[in-house]
Amino acid sequence: MEILLRGRPITPGRARGMALVSSKPLSFLGGVDPKTGIVIDKSHDLYGLEIKDKILCFPHGRGSTVGSYVLYAIAKNGVAPRAIVNSLADPVVVVGAVIANIPMVDRIDISKIKTGNFVDVDGESGLVRVYRV
Repeated sequence: MEILLRGRPITPGRARGMALVSSKPLSFLGGVDPKTGIVIDKSHDLYGLEIKDKILCFPHGRGSTVGSYVLYAIAKNGVAPRAIVNSLADPVVVVGAVIANIPMVDRIDISKIKTGNFVDVDGESGLVRVYRV
């Protein structure tokens, strides 16, 4: 079964992969290890999981503006998500996605995406295709 979600394109590019979905906002500064891409915030529902090569779906970012640079460092270390899908884009995450060249779309109802779904993200049109198994 395929679901087509229409959102707002934020950062251009296309990516495909398995979804990693959180119901909580995410801070890259102190929330994700920039060397491993593992969520290290013990209070987060993705704690201990790896964001590398995933389609990372979460409501919005939170925290310091340094989070943009942390997302860039995550990409430079080769452990970044393939794309980011948000309910509402946060400026910190947007800047990080732009400088890290990570496709990003927002205004998506992420409750329609489940961890493990295969997802296509088009950061140019704002379309997100979700393939449920």
